[in-house]
Amino acid sequence: MATKKEHGLGKGLSALLGDNTDLDSFRKPVGYVNKEIVGPGESPAAKGDILLIPASLIEPNPFQPRLSFDPEALAELAESIRTLGLIQPITVRRIKGGDKYQIISGERRFRASQAAGMTTIPAYIRETDDQGMLEMAIVENLQRRDLDPIETALGFQRLIDECSLTQEQMASRVGMKRASVTNYLRLLRLPDKVQHDLKVGLLSVGHAKVILGVEDPAVQEYLCDAVIREDLSVRALEERVKKLSRAAKPAGEPESADLPESYYRILEHMGRYFGDNISLKRSPSGKGSITVRFESDAEMERFLSALDTISE
Repeated sequence: MATKKEHGLGKGLSALLGDNTDLDSFRKPVGYVNKEIVGPGESPAAKGDILLIPASLIEPNPFQPRLSFDPEALAELAESIRTLGLIQPITVRRIKGGDKYQIISGERRFRASQAAGMTTIPAYIRETDDQGMLEMAIVENLQRRDLDPIETALGFQRLIDECSLTQEQMASRVGMKRASVTNYLRLLRLPDKVQHDLKVGLLSVGHAKVILGVEDPAVQEYLCDAVIREDLSVRALEERVKKLSRAAKPAGEPESADLPESYYRILEHMGRYFGDNISLKRSPSGKGSITVRFESDAEMERFLSALDTISE
């Protein structure tokens, strides 16, 4: 089992937050138990749903651009899955003429799930030759009233990744304001532990929005634990975050400001090519930086092709 990495919070932050590690034993893995493919030859009833597929029926994608995975990071993810379950299902397609499924995205999660001992894997099944039906299935699933916030966020992310919809188009499809769609998508930036607690109802969306105002994942997890342990209201959590900000910020450093709506649009457009591997920081004066992390030359080539198309 991998040794959990220590996060340097500093004495000031640790004193404010306290030690919340005992809550980990309280958490139970999330489950997807209502729809299951139990064997070969069975077809999914609805493409928009999360289904459980036996791991033995899932094969890696031979065109996977990522050829190596960090063993230590994979072991850490496996340990997280043992504790919390697989928060974000993988995406697969049925292999033509067979009973098996091929991974479209999520091979790292698949490998870690196997290492964690999972025999069935939560997955979306994508019918690659029927784009319109796929979009309708996902939108119909999003309009259900029993979805938890993470399921809703994952549905929106699927519409971006698999149906190439913009946030405005998604908002129109499901009858929401665009800002609401943006806020749901931001939930997927939270650490797995926080997403788990939001998914199972230990944390509210209001709490999650406040936690998103903190950048350090370790502090985000500590704040999540504090909400559960102390039954903090959203207002009380906001006050806690303000105290943390004052404790962690060097003297004379200006307060951070919320991003204007146009900045979220920039993140949306670039996120089509880099997913969550892009971050943007902005000071109250308007100065800031955009950071892009890419995982392969192919990813950069796709981005370059898009830029060439725009400039033509």
